[in-house]
Amino acid sequence: MRVRFKRWLFLVHRWMGVGLCAFFAMWFVSGVVMMYVGYPKLTSAERLAHLPPLGDGAGLLGPREALDRAGVAGPLRELRLAAGRAGRPVYLAVPQTTATAAEGRRRAAPGAGTVVIDARSGQRLPAADVAAALASATAFGAPAGADAPLPRHIGLVQEDAFTHSRALDAHRPLHQVQLGDVDDTRLYVSSLTGEVVRDATRTERLWNYAGAWIHWLYPFRGGVLDAWWADIVNWLSIAGIGLVLAGMGVGLLRWRFGRPYKSGSRSPYGGRAMRWHHIGGLLFGAVTLTWIFSGLMSMNPWRLFDTGAAPLRVQALQGIGLQPAPGEAAPAALLAAAGAGTRELRWTPVLGTPVVQAHGALGAPRLLKAVDASSHVVDEVRLHAAIAGLLPAPLFRVERLQAYDFHYYDRAAHTMTGGAERPLPVLRAVFGDAQHSWVHIDPATGAVLGRSDSGRRASRWLFALLHSWDWLPLLDRRPLWDVLLVALSLGGALVSVTGVVIGWRRLGTKVRAARASRRDSPSDFMVR
Repeated sequence: MRVRFKRWLFLVHRWMGVGLCAFFAMWFVSGVVMMYVGYPKLTSAERLAHLPPLGDGAGLLGPREALDRAGVAGPLRELRLAAGRAGRPVYLAVPQTTATAAEGRRRAAPGAGTVVIDARSGQRLPAADVAAALASATAFGAPAGADAPLPRHIGLVQEDAFTHSRALDAHRPLHQVQLGDVDDTRLYVSSLTGEVVRDATRTERLWNYAGAWIHWLYPFRGGVLDAWWADIVNWLSIAGIGLVLAGMGVGLLRWRFGRPYKSGSRSPYGGRAMRWHHIGGLLFGAVTLTWIFSGLMSMNPWRLFDTGAAPLRVQALQGIGLQPAPGEAAPAALLAAAGAGTRELRWTPVLGTPVVQAHGALGAPRLLKAVDASSHVVDEVRLHAAIAGLLPAPLFRVERLQAYDFHYYDRAAHTMTGGAERPLPVLRAVFGDAQHSWVHIDPATGAVLGRSDSGRRASRWLFALLHSWDWLPLLDRRPLWDVLLVALSLGGALVSVTGVVIGWRRLGTKVRAARASRRDSPSDFMVR
């Protein structure tokens, strides 16, 4: 029985390795690329930096008048004013009625149900055409000067190699515009709102074919296999886990811990590839297993980390619905109070007070009262009291974090979890619901920054920590983080590449033997 088990262990590792080691090598190499060049994204900070300033707001309609002229009634889920369409100021309003029933568990895609209103005339604007897309691209940052090339419209695309993101679904199809700048930037413009929703430089595009695009097996996305993409990734990862476990078993069985082999080595393999594969597997097998397992966890396979937690009652922090009233401060007054360089105004109620967030190109927003454009400061005592209404569960405590910790931290914008706003200080509300929910709130704006529950914290351990090594003592001591991850990745790549060489040689031997067998066997004619 023991001999049969060992034989099957050897066979499973041998023949699974023939097919999977190439995937392993690709994952290790592309993972190193992703450490420095991430999948294209347009972060909030980048978007604000590229938006044209709103100027002094002269001639712009107030929000209530603009909404009335456009025929938008009822409370809103979102209201913004920015020069985001063709470089001209527009209101972007999302009626509350467009919120989906699943919101709270999964937020509706940004832009879903957005009504675009010209801020000067109050006219509803139709879907963005080619001219609008080119104008938006020019305002975003096309090269200036008489000799500068004009932005070039490439065409409409539903989804391509750089737009595999569900956050873009509400904006599809997307206009592709090539800027012709020194970075050869490609912009993706929403056909709904006319806003630039993604940018990808030449460097990002080229490196992503060796990075995120191949690492996440995106060749299977957007085509006939799109519906099975997640299953392909999941089952390849599960097969990989089985391969590594079998390989670690074989490696330990073949290693002489006591008396060496006759060659003097503790490994029985004389060939260079076999020897390096054996020794490398013993040294880097555990980290290879960890990375494949944590990669599987990144997929949230079969919704393993979904807890079914109740949606947040954000109205508890707002106090009132978002519904601008007649007589509120006009954009000119708000922009005068906010100062030069304001890129965007966002209307949002805070604890019963209509408030406008004035966002510049950099830094935190300035809060203004929507009624008279005077400065507004969130009452933190009242905010603490309102937090209890976010969930139908007891509020255990509200912590004030002055520094990042294991569950609330910042990453570089190009990384998978980077680019989101992570201001400090932050409030952490700990609730006593069945899912052990935590909610992070910005005390400066009263906005919910994120939510964590038992499932998401398990994902934090099993994915972010094990896969990206998101551990503050390492992240704060770069390049130590870089050295460790690159060294371990090269070790894993060594095991994988030697596995590819061994598998290729074994397949070649089998093929040659089969051909020789056919040559040596008598033909049917001769038998007859």
